[in-house]
Amino acid sequence: MKYDALLNPYPSQRMTTYARKGMVSTTQPLAAEAGLTMLKKGGNAIDAAIAAAACLTVVEPNSNSIGGDSFALVWTDGKLHGLNASGPSPAAISLDYFQENGYKSIPGYGVLPVTVPGTPASWAALSERFGRLPLPEVLQPAIEYAEAGFPVSPTIGKYWALGFENISAQKGEAFAPWLETFAPGGQAPRAGEMWRSPGHAATLRSIAETNAESFYRGPLAEQIDAFYRKHGGFLRKEDLAAYKPEWVEPIHVPFQGYDIWEIPPNGQGLIALIALNILKELDFDAKDTVETYHKQIEAVKLAFADGLAYITDPGSMNVTVEQLLSEHYAAERRSLIGDQALMPAPGEPQNSGTVYLAAADEEGNMVSFIQSHAGDFGSAIVIPGTGICMQNRGTGFSLDPAHPNALAPGKKTYHTIIPGFITKDGLPVGPFGVMCGSIQPQAHVQIVLNAIRFHLNPQAALDAPRWRWLRGKTIEVEPQFPDAIAQALARKGHIVQRALDSGMFGRGQIIWRDNDSGVLAGGTEPRADGGLACW
Repeated sequence: MKYDALLNPYPSQRMTTYARKGMVSTTQPLAAEAGLTMLKKGGNAIDAAIAAAACLTVVEPNSNSIGGDSFALVWTDGKLHGLNASGPSPAAISLDYFQENGYKSIPGYGVLPVTVPGTPASWAALSERFGRLPLPEVLQPAIEYAEAGFPVSPTIGKYWALGFENISAQKGEAFAPWLETFAPGGQAPRAGEMWRSPGHAATLRSIAETNAESFYRGPLAEQIDAFYRKHGGFLRKEDLAAYKPEWVEPIHVPFQGYDIWEIPPNGQGLIALIALNILKELDFDAKDTVETYHKQIEAVKLAFADGLAYITDPGSMNVTVEQLLSEHYAAERRSLIGDQALMPAPGEPQNSGTVYLAAADEEGNMVSFIQSHAGDFGSAIVIPGTGICMQNRGTGFSLDPAHPNALAPGKKTYHTIIPGFITKDGLPVGPFGVMCGSIQPQAHVQIVLNAIRFHLNPQAALDAPRWRWLRGKTIEVEPQFPDAIAQALARKGHIVQRALDSGMFGRGQIIWRDNDSGVLAGGTEPRADGGLACW
């Protein structure tokens, strides 16, 4: 039977999903089922999250990989824990190299933009500290899909084809392993076609059996080192061997009786909190009014101006999180919001490609987890025979030596991927998150307001039309965004662009918990091949 897997001419409605024993929500149904399988085997939400994350490196390889980074917020034993598994730049890299060779920015493809991958270490760290099942058992579904193959889903097939179009135009021997791995037969697999990667399966098995040691201090590290030496890159096995993920204290702001949590810098979650801190004292007459959207957009613009100016590796920041989230600074920035669109600029605080998934179990454990290799298919560098697609997170660095986020050896860059979490009165409400570059903190703000201020259920909070700030006074709105409001925003000075599709507006997941009954309520992204598995 012939049909277009991406053509959906009629409105579709999905209801909030309820369950009691467990829930896993991801952008791909097979990954959600992999997580649920762990719960049914006696594992907990942490095992489920790791299983789903590992599976996503196989079934959504355009968005994330073994060679990328991860962040997690984990609620367990009555406390929220943060894990920053982003990696630093190689020790041998330098700003001088790029300046002397005439680079205006770090290129997206090739061996130059790589930073140390943190994803395998994140799985091992989460499993060792909070997991219940052995890591080989948790990674088994991902291994099986890589080995036996799986049918490509529609949205992933679309972006796989775009990735092939871009990467096949790249010149040089270094890109041949990507083409061999992800474009067998000289083309990207289409929706419904089977794809398999035996090398990926072998790598996952090695990571599982050694608790990721093989990737950082074993045979896989040797292969990575050899490839970068051969092709003129800076990454070395010593960079891998020195790496460890960091357990960090999550940061938060209060918002209308709730606490909204993010990972601290180097991630951009701070931007969402700055915006919410500005918005919390403003009145909103209703959800779908021009004033409601105008205030949100203005707050996000101000927050981004600060985030892009100040966020980097914490050791290089010249202002603190506390300064940026102070009540005084929020009031100062709030006072800038008027009736017309403003041109955002950073303030002066006083001294004082990605996949997202959520998982929960019946014991009250909950996980907000995000992993990415930055751009679609990252740097397009695949270590031969391993299925490891290396990230291009180094493109986040500035080549301006005066900028706080300037490239330096062993430094972590401004990072886009951010997991979110909500609590109330010291109890978990649950995880939420949205993938896709700079839309992430913007979508966090929109989802928080949808859920808390406008009382939308988890599915509706995700379904609501989104907007995204691009630059200056320019915003982009989804195709389904109300036209009357878009026109009214233009009259307020916003430069409004309407997107042809929803591809750049993020793909999110939500799980909320009722702490009286233990019932879980979940939503999954309508803009993707979303899968929500529950028990």
